[in-house]
Parts: sequence; C-alpha cells; structure tokens
Amino acid sequence: MTLLPRPSLRTQRRLTRGMQLLLLGIIVYGVLFAQPKAITNGSIALIITFVPALLEKNYGVPLDPWLGLWITLAVFLHTMGSAGLYGAIGWWDHLTHAMSASLVAGIGYTFARGVELHSDRIHIPRQYAFGFILIVVMAFGVIWELFEFGLDLAAESTGIAMPLSQHGLDDTVRDMIFNTVGAILVATFGQVHLSGVAESVRESLLGDE
Repeated sequence: MTLLPRPSLRTQRRLTRGMQLLLLGIIVYGVLFAQPKAITNGSIALIITFVPALLEKNYGVPLDPWLGLWITLAVFLHTMGSAGLYGAIGWWDHLTHAMSASLVAGIGYTFARGVELHSDRIHIPRQYAFGFILIVVMAFGVIWELFEFGLDLAAESTGIAMPLSQHGLDDTVRDMIFNTVGAILVATFGQVHLSGVAESVRESLLGDE
C-alpha cells in the first residue's frame, strides 16, 4: 500500500473554503439570472462539501486532509462542469468521471472493509483488494451508462431536456476508461488512507462484537 504525503489541515481548509465560495457564487448567479439548474447543482454540491467535517465532528469518522479534499473536489468539478465547462473543455467530462469513479471505489472499499472487520466469515485478502475495487467501479460505471441511456430515451419520447445524456459510443468507452483510471488510483493509494474510516464504519454502523 502506498501512502500519499498529507496536506496540512490549514491547506485543506483554505482549498475547501475557496471551492465553497465558488459554489456559492454559482448559486448567486442562478438566483440573479433565474437559472434553476445552477441553483440546484450549486446548492447540493455546497451541502456535500460540509459532509466531511460533519462526519468527523458528529460521528467520529477519521478523515485525513486528503479525504476531505477528495469528496469536496469531486462534487466541485461536476458542478463547474454543469455550469458550462463540460461544453467548453472537452476533457472536463473525463476528469469528473475519474474523480467520481474514485469516490465510488473509496465508498465501496470502505463499507466492504468495514463488513470484513465486523465478521469472521468474510475475508478479502489484500492481494485481491485491487481487483475487488476495479470490479465495483466497472459495475457502477455500466449502471451509470445505462442510466444515461434511459434518460436519452426519456428525452426523445417526452421532448424534455435531461440533465445527463450520452454522446455516442466513443464517449461511453472513454467514460469507462477514465472510470478505470479512478479505480486504479484508489486501489493504489486508497487502502491505507481508508483503513481508519473502515474501522469507524464497523464500530458506528455495525456495532462492535
């Protein structure tokens, strides 16, 4: 397992506050120019950015600076994309897919590891954890692409614009590739950073036997 150098708590807070201010700016823009999509996306993302601090303060879930920035950056990038960067920057969609996939991989591994710690009947050897994370992310990616395909069908039949859509087979394949990139990053670096979180999940949600 590889341990990333940790940013200081002060650096984390500065970066988080900067992203929160930009999200607040998107919400204000939506209010001033009657853009409900900007208001909705900005508000949801802003609320999610406070989740790491709430988990640590109210539930005792140990989140090091990397994890707090990870969650905040994932929702921030998606919101900025919805605000216009998806159309303006071709690779922005791939970046958000990699970040979202890494977040899904982290959540999947954390809960699986928490259940493993809780039960003597379940054991995931560390040499197989890499493959497990990849399978979780690839499965989620397939479900997500089917969801986008369903939205396309709904848009065609109803004439209502949907917040998500597919842009052809090439785009779908690229999305899956960047999903895999996100999963590989978590498989390489995430296990050591998520071990404390998994312990806390076991204790707070599953109980301690």
